[in-house]
Amino acid sequence: MNLLTQNSKLKRTSKELGIRVFNFGIPAYKSASGKLTCPMADACVKFCYAKKGAYIWSNVKPAFERRYQLTKLESFVELMGDEIKRKKPDYVRVHDSGDYYSRKYLAKWIQIAIHHPHIKFYSYTNMIEMMQTTELPDNFDIIFSDSGKQKHLINERQHRHTKIFSSHSDLVSADYVDASSIDLMATKWFSKNNKIGLIYH
Repeated sequence: MNLLTQNSKLKRTSKELGIRVFNFGIPAYKSASGKLTCPMADACVKFCYAKKGAYIWSNVKPAFERRYQLTKLESFVELMGDEIKRKKPDYVRVHDSGDYYSRKYLAKWIQIAIHHPHIKFYSYTNMIEMMQTTELPDNFDIIFSDSGKQKHLINERQHRHTKIFSSHSDLVSADYVDASSIDLMATKWFSKNNKIGLIYH
């Protein structure tokens, strides 16, 4: 099955920038068996884009579940390595849906990033405490989400983070960079500003 895919935003990002950006997703918030895939999600559950639209189509939800099951295998790192060879991405957004549900799972993505230093990996995450106590390779960028249970751990001056805004004008007046259209604007490779804004859709 396809492990790396492209949602509409990443297709647009890839086309406009002339690079190959793919994403990897697992079920939003919890799996079919009830296991939490976003353990530190809070207010974001109410407006999560991955719980509506194409993400809930009958042919899409099972694919997210299958990918989640694969993440639990010891062979996941190898499987992702094979997928990377096929797709040849320049950037991989880890989790357009879901989050790092355990340290063991995060460790697998760190291994993947270390094995592919020429590829840049990035994620939005609510797992702030876990990330603050984990050493990441240089080709791995993390953007903290300010809508989870651990948002109080975010230092807005020091940490790259996101806020949701209702309009572009509100975003700009708060001195945030708009990553609503071009996803990579959220990363350290495209913006030195740690304040990343997303417009609610």
